[in-house]
Amino acid sequence: MSNFSNEFELLLRSRYPIIYIPTREEERAEVAIAHSAKNLGNRGVYIWDFVDGYQGNPNDLGFGKRNPLQALEFLEKLPASAPAIFILRDFQRFLDDISISRKLRNLARLLKSQPKNIVIISAQIAIPDDLTEVLTVLEFALPTAAEIKIEVERLLIATGKPVEGRLLDEMVRSCQGLSIERIRRVLAKAIATRGELQPDDVELILEEKRQTIRQTQILDFYSAHENISDIGGLDNLKEWLLRRGGGFSEKARQYGLPHPRGLLLVGIQGTGKSLTAKAIAHHWHLPLLRLDVGRLFAGLVGESESRTRQMIQLAEALAPCVLWIDEIDKAFAGFDSKGDAGTTSRVFGTFITWLAEKTSPVFVVATANNIQSLPPEMLRKGRFDEIFFVGLPNQEERRAIFEVHLSRLRPQNLKSYDLERLAYETPDFSGAEIEQTLIEAMHIGFSQNRDFATDDILEAASQMVPLARTAQEQIQFLQDWAAAGKARLASRYGSLSRRIQG
Repeated sequence: MSNFSNEFELLLRSRYPIIYIPTREEERAEVAIAHSAKNLGNRGVYIWDFVDGYQGNPNDLGFGKRNPLQALEFLEKLPASAPAIFILRDFQRFLDDISISRKLRNLARLLKSQPKNIVIISAQIAIPDDLTEVLTVLEFALPTAAEIKIEVERLLIATGKPVEGRLLDEMVRSCQGLSIERIRRVLAKAIATRGELQPDDVELILEEKRQTIRQTQILDFYSAHENISDIGGLDNLKEWLLRRGGGFSEKARQYGLPHPRGLLLVGIQGTGKSLTAKAIAHHWHLPLLRLDVGRLFAGLVGESESRTRQMIQLAEALAPCVLWIDEIDKAFAGFDSKGDAGTTSRVFGTFITWLAEKTSPVFVVATANNIQSLPPEMLRKGRFDEIFFVGLPNQEERRAIFEVHLSRLRPQNLKSYDLERLAYETPDFSGAEIEQTLIEAMHIGFSQNRDFATDDILEAASQMVPLARTAQEQIQFLQDWAAAGKARLASRYGSLSRRIQG
C-alpha cells in the first residue's frame, strides 16, 4: 500500500482538488486515507454516503443525508484554512447531474487555494466529459503479498494454531488477487470448518478466486488439464517451453534471469494455438486466465480504460500466472480507424505499454489467425519473448495427432488403426479437422452398431473440405510471412507445421 500512500499524499500536498479512487475495497481504502491524513499533520477526515450523510463528527452527523449537493456545500461551511479530506462514497452516481457537475467545478477552483481535497470512492469509473479536467484518477492496488501475510498471521494468532512456514507461504500465494475482505471470509470459513488451516484449504481459496474473477466479467479462470504430450508435433515450440519451465523460480532470479514475458502464436485456425496455451499453464503449474478483449470495451466514457487497468491489476495480483488472449487480431484489427472517440486506441495503448514494461511474472500467450490485422506495434521486439508460426501439420505430425487422439479414444485398439495411411491420406488437414474426422468416423461406426475402423476415418476425411483449400490465399500469405523470417517455426519439419485441436 506504500506506493498508493506516497502518490496519494503527493496529490494532497500538491492540492489536487478532486481525487477519484476506483476500488471495491472501500473499507481498506478509507483506512489508507486515514493513515495518510495522520501523516500529513492529522488532517480532518469527513465521510459521506447517500443514506447516512456525514459520519464521524457528532456536530455534523447526518448532514447532507440523501442530498449530494448539500454534501458538497458542506465544504464551504468549514474554515478555509482547516486542512480536511472529504470522502464521498458512490458519488459517481450523481456526476451526470448538472448541479453536481457545476458545483464540483466551482469547488475545484476554490480548493486550489485551500488545504482541502475531495475523494470519490467508487467500485467503477464513470466520469462525464465535463469533469475529466478536474478529476484525477488514482489506482488502489489489491493487497500485496506482505499485506496478505500480515492478515493471515493475524487470523492464525486468533486461532492459537499457527502453521509452518511453507504452508503459510502457499496460503499467501494462493490469496494473491483477492481483496482483504474476501481473504478474511474464506480463511474464516476454513478455520470454522476444522478449527485450523490445512493444506487442503488452498482449494477453498482457489474457488473464492474463481468467484472473484467471474464477477469481474473480464477474465475467466480456466482449469487447465491438457499436457504438453497432448500436442502432436510442434517440437521447436515444445522444446522452447520446456527450457523455460523453471523461469518463474527464485533460483532463476538469483541466476539473473528475468521472468519469461510471453508468446505470440500466429497461424491457421484449428492448428492448436489455444491448446498450447492451456498446456503451458498445466505444465508449469500456474493458474490460467483467459481474456476476452471484447469485454474490455464498455459504453461509458473512461470505463473501457478502467476495465483494462482492472484486468492488468488482477492479472498481476494473481501472478505468477498465464494470461491467455485468444484471437487478439480480431480485437485490435484496424484500431486506428475505429470511430469510437479513440477508446480502442487508448485501450490498445495501455495494453501494449504494459506488455513492453511489465516486470510481474504474468506470462502472456496471445493467439492470432490473421497477422495482417495486427497493428505493427504488437509485433515489435520486447512485447513478447518470441513469435511462433504454427502452420498445418505435415505427414509425420498428422500421424502423431492421430496417435494422440486414438490413444485417448481407443487405447486398447490403437494398433488396429493404420496411422501411416491415415496421415498420408489427410494432406492439408489441421489438428481440429483431424479431430472432427475421428468424431464423424465414430458416428459411422456407432450407427452400424460396431466400432469404427481406419476405413471409416478415411471415408469421413474424404467428405471434409479442409480450411487449407477454402482459404488458400490467407494461408499462403502466412506461409510467406513466416518464411521471410518474421517468426520462428513451431515445428522442425518445415514452414507448414502443426498439431492437435484448435
